[in-house]
Amino acid sequence: MRLSVLDQAPVTKGNSAPDALKKAEELAVLADELGYHRMWMAEHHGTNVFASSAPEVTAAHLAAKTQQIRIGTGGTMMMHYSPLKLAEVFKTLSAFSPGRIDFGVGRAPGGDNDSIYALSEGRPPMVNNMYEKFDLALQLINDQVPEDSLYNKTIATPSHIVLPEAWLLGSSGNSAIQAGRMGVGYSFAQFFNGQLSKSTLDTYKKNFQPSAFMEKPEINVSYMVTTAETAEEAEFEAMPQDIWRLQFMKGRVGQVLTPEEARDYPLTEMDRMMIKESRKIHLVGSSNEIAARLQEEQERYGFDEAMICSIPHSQGKRLNGYRLLAKEIF
Repeated sequence: MRLSVLDQAPVTKGNSAPDALKKAEELAVLADELGYHRMWMAEHHGTNVFASSAPEVTAAHLAAKTQQIRIGTGGTMMMHYSPLKLAEVFKTLSAFSPGRIDFGVGRAPGGDNDSIYALSEGRPPMVNNMYEKFDLALQLINDQVPEDSLYNKTIATPSHIVLPEAWLLGSSGNSAIQAGRMGVGYSFAQFFNGQLSKSTLDTYKKNFQPSAFMEKPEINVSYMVTTAETAEEAEFEAMPQDIWRLQFMKGRVGQVLTPEEARDYPLTEMDRMMIKESRKIHLVGSSNEIAARLQEEQERYGFDEAMICSIPHSQGKRLNGYRLLAKEIF
């Protein structure tokens, strides 16, 4: 099983947004050294919790700092951009780092209504043409001339680049058929709602048609993971994320606590029940426990790659978690 990294550039308590982006660089360098297959940056707007608002810019920086690992976006929130701009950005990235760039896109906004309208300069966002937009971007990346009259009178430069891998993100299974028909990879965000099913992945495989971007179906599944050498240590490091999600579910969005603050945080019995339920989308345990869980799920669902998002408060703990998983699985 391949292992990869998903990073949101989390701004943990006591740290700044520049700190978060520097830590993303540190993680990319380590993942490259350890043999992780790819690293993607997410796209978030209108929040001080994550610093990854321009993942394509961060991807350019990370690609320049690494040697082998694939770098990309997971995903670029394409509702905010024209197909031409999407094509030009990722063709440029691929020109600089041929054979190492991933064009991963999502249909979600990556932010609240205020952010959405600010990004669209006050115009109502176009939310019903995402698959058409993605298809146009793919054509432009591949130096094709679309039939659409708005885009068939120009070109996306630079031309004649090594094609990036193209991926469509999903969290409910609705994108599986489209990803297969378009001949791109399918990335399932298990940490969104925990609704991964074999039927969804089989639907993608059944509908897959080879394309210039991908010869055979490829599936990765993104997991939220907190791991350490012992289960007890992992529990200690995981509680801040559990409490943050608990507060998020109650409509309160604040910074992630330190582990010490989380340990002493007053929780009701209902809170504890909600945290227990949320563990369906947050894997917590020792590295051998997590590795066994990932391998068991790969066998059950038939995906190719596990993409790990891990955000312990301490950068040292976070990096060590990725080291431990690599040691268990590679």
